[in-house]
Formats: sequence, structure tokens, C-alpha cells
Amino acid sequence: MMVFFLLLILVPILTMFINSYLSSQQLLERKYTDLLMDVSRQSNIRIEEFLDDTRQISLISSYGINSYASAISQENYPIQNYLRDDSKSNEEQATQLLMNYITMKDRAFSVYVYNLNHGKDLYISSNKPIDYTYYPANEAWFRQFLESDDVTIDVPTILDKQTKGDKNWAILNARKIYDIDNGSLLGIMVVSIDLGFINKLNERLGTSSKSAFTIVDANDNVIFNNDYSLMDKPFREVFPFAGGSPETLSDRQVVTSKGKDYILIRSKFEQHAWTTYLYMPVDELAVEGDILKRNLMLIVVILVIFAFASSLYFSNLITRPIKRLMNNMTLVEQGKFDNLPAVKSNDEIGLLAIRFEHMSSELKDMVERIYQEQEEKAEAEIRALQAQINPHFLYNTLNSVKWIASMQRSDKIVEMTEALISLLRYSAKTENRLVTVRDEIENIQHYLTIQKVRYFNKIAVHFDIEEETLDSPILKLTIQPIVENCIFHGIADLDEKGLVTISTARHNEQEVRITISDNGKGMDVETAERLRKRMADSGGSSGSIGVSNVHNRLQRVFGLKYGLQFRSELGAGTTFIITIPAHKGREKP
Repeated sequence: MMVFFLLLILVPILTMFINSYLSSQQLLERKYTDLLMDVSRQSNIRIEEFLDDTRQISLISSYGINSYASAISQENYPIQNYLRDDSKSNEEQATQLLMNYITMKDRAFSVYVYNLNHGKDLYISSNKPIDYTYYPANEAWFRQFLESDDVTIDVPTILDKQTKGDKNWAILNARKIYDIDNGSLLGIMVVSIDLGFINKLNERLGTSSKSAFTIVDANDNVIFNNDYSLMDKPFREVFPFAGGSPETLSDRQVVTSKGKDYILIRSKFEQHAWTTYLYMPVDELAVEGDILKRNLMLIVVILVIFAFASSLYFSNLITRPIKRLMNNMTLVEQGKFDNLPAVKSNDEIGLLAIRFEHMSSELKDMVERIYQEQEEKAEAEIRALQAQINPHFLYNTLNSVKWIASMQRSDKIVEMTEALISLLRYSAKTENRLVTVRDEIENIQHYLTIQKVRYFNKIAVHFDIEEETLDSPILKLTIQPIVENCIFHGIADLDEKGLVTISTARHNEQEVRITISDNGKGMDVETAERLRKRMADSGGSSGSIGVSNVHNRLQRVFGLKYGLQFRSELGAGTTFIITIPAHKGREKP
């Protein structure tokens, strides 16, 4: 019975051993082929990402420090400033900027700025001495670039003659620098990328694989190999093999070179007309196969000896990480991305757990990025709405000033001019979009000073302001459009004197209400309903500077429970009520 039971165990195990060994040989070859293909593609991606980063660095450094740089501040354009004026201070600022970028990329490149504005050139090298006697004007690529309409080009592997030495192989990125003021060509920035950066990016490759890692250009000439003596040679000379030309090869296949079989991998770059070749002797798989065979035999022996005693242990060993992984999945489903319990396993479950952790981290980053993008989108929309507030009444005001000045000499001219200056100064302030109620009341007083003169003191104003509301936060230019609406649409056409009443009061601990009313002609039901529909439209009215614009701005900044309400009756005037938070710190995205 025992013999039968052992045979019942041994036969499947031996069958599995033979089948596993044969299939593993094929799987091993396929795995290494896939691995080499993946390494080749990832290397191409990293190389192009690095080159793209250097192009971005040359673009940003040529036209400013970052994308949020103010066009007013000259300090944000050190390279432009240096090409216009190669003074010592400008040179120091430009040098500091470029050194920061070089340090940020682990000193993997140098930067040369060739001044075409009759000034000095600027050379920033990370760790190699500069050859100041060299100038690339006689180089074919430099002349062709100057004569072309291209703004930037990549120059494949070439000796960097700007630095001293005979093995300074580099990839060059050249960019034309135009004056941001008048568009004239100021100079050429050349970023010289040491070819050693490719080896740094390919740290996953072993020493033998690095020597087999080769990049060729569109003419199949070598532009990178760990052995620099092979530069510019045809690939078939570097790695001679039997068969068709490189153009007819598949992306992965076995070729024969010098009597040995190799796995040859070919991978093309996406953004450049370059191709990566990576080859490995098939004999190395035989070494792996022998190791696999010995391991399989050892596993058979261990399985036979410990078949009964270890079954429960291995079952528990397999299911424990799966349960932990399932628990982590449940936590992620609940939105808990941080501090997930570690899943310790050295098999496929462990790899799956690592991939899941990476996926969770990327998911968390994506959620945070989406949230940040929504914040930035809301911020941009608020700024766009606020930018629509354009005090168009200034033209009428200036006409009033001109009329008074021509008719009589009056102190009213001084009063109106001072009020106008205060209004312009208040409108032009960009330090903060939030001001206090006190600031808004002072601004509206200046505005009413002008309007009283324009309408020959036909307008009376009454203020009823509670002191404790004056420091509450409010968006700039919130009250003025409402008062303007009261005057233009409510009081202007009255025969008798109009009255505008402005009052502020605490509604509760969290809210302040600002009431603006007039005794004008009011609105009929149809007009009032049309205005409410415009206010309900979150997009606002394009070009509008009135009621709906103010309402949408308030809701975007403070939240949906704040904003503007109104009531109106034809022939009985209109009352607007602005609701804002009572304290600072309540602004919402």
C-alpha cells in the first residue's frame, strides 16, 4: 500500500519534472527574449525622456525661470539679459541658473551659449575643462541650423570639441534664442549631453549586456556603444551575422555570428530615427537550464521526502499572502491608500503585491493630481470672471470732468479727479483678490462722488454700516457693479431725486449680509425672472460686468450657500442682498 501510494506521488512528480524541464527551456528562452525586449524598450524610453528633459531645460532657461514667470520682471530672463548685455552681474545670474539645471540632472551635460549679439559667449561645463579657442561656426551642423527655420535640433553622437579631450562623445541639443521683446535672434544654446548618461540609465544591464547594447542611426551606423572605438562604424561590422540586412530583421530572433547563436533584439525609438540592438549568446541559457535542472531534481527529492509533513505548511504559506493582498485590495477600495500592510512573499504573489502597491501609489497620485487640476481650473475660472469686471463708466466720468473744466472753475474737478485716481488705484491692485468690506465701502464712496457730479446731485446715498462687519472678507469689486446697476437701471431715468441705501449687518455667527436698495423704477416679473436664470447659470455671461457675474464669483470663491439675491417690484425699486462669510479663512476652491 505504501509503495503504491509512493508510486502515485512519484509518477506525477517525475512526469512534471520531465515536462517542466523541457517546457522551462522554451520558457527560459522566451523569458529572456521578452526581458531583453523590455529592457531595450525601457532604455529607449528613458533615453528619449532624458533628451526631452534637456530640451525642456533649454527652452525654460532660454525664455524664463518657469512657466509662471512674470513678463514684467527682467530678473526672470537671465539668459535673455546676458545675450543683450554681457555684464558681470548678468553673467553671474545666467551661470547660476544653468548650474542649477546641470546639478539637477546629476551633471550629465554641459551648456554653451553662443552670443550672436556681439557679446561674449558663455560656457558652463560640469566636470570637463573648456577649450576657449574653439567656435562651432565652421561645423556643418551649426551652419545648417543657422540657415534653417528650425528652432531646435538634436545632433546625434559627435565629439564635443568645446571641451578638452579626445573621447568627449556627446549628443547635442541646439536651440535658437529669440528676443522675447522684438523676436530677433540673440544666440544659440547648445546642450552637450555626455554619452555616459546612457550607461547610468541602463543600470539594470550587466557588464556583458552593456557591451552588447548598441544604438544605430538611420544609416545603421553606430552612435552609441560602451566601446567608443566602435563609433560611426556600420552595425554589421560591429556584430557580423549571417542572414538578411538589419531592415529585414524581425524585432526578436536567433542569428548566428562567428559560429555562435545569439538572441538579437531590435527596438526602434519613437521620436528619433534611431534603433537599439541588444544581443545575448544562447549558450548563456544553457547555463541557466543546468541550474534549472538541478533545482527541479532537488525539488523532486524534497517533495517526496516532505510530501506529507509539509503539505499543510505550504498551503498556509501560499494562502497567507493572498489573504493579505485581498485585504489590501479591500482597503484601497475604501480609499485608504497609505500604510498598507506589507505582503512578504518571494513568488508570483509577491510580484503581484509589489505591482498592486505601485498601482495603489499611482492611483493615489492620480486622485491628488485630479484634485489639484480641479483647484487650478476653478482658480483660472475665477480669475477669468474677475477679469471681466471692467469699469466702463470711466469714459463717462472723464467726459464729466472735461465738461466741468470747460464750463467753470470748480473744486469739483479736484474732487472728481481724486475719486477717479482712487478708483483706478483700487481696480489696478492685483496683490489679493480678497479685500475687506471696509475697502469696498471706501471704493464705493469714491465711485458715488463721481456719479453725484455726473447726475447733478440727483442721487442721495445713505450708509448704515455695522462696525463689526468692516473686517469681513469680500471679493474686490463686488458692491460697485450692484450700485452701478441701481443707478443706471433704476434711478437715472427718474424725474425726482433718487436714493441708494447701503447697509451691512451680521446675519448670524457665520454670515454677513450687505443690502443695497434703491427707490428706482424696479423690474417687472419677466425681467426679474430672466435675471434669476442668468444668475443660475454657473458659466456666467460672457463679457458681463453685472449681477450674474458678481453672483458667480462669490459662489466660486466662498461656496454655494453664499452669493447674491434680489427682490424687485415695478415702480417700487430694487433691493440686492449680498451674503458673504463673517470671518477670514473660509475661501473655497
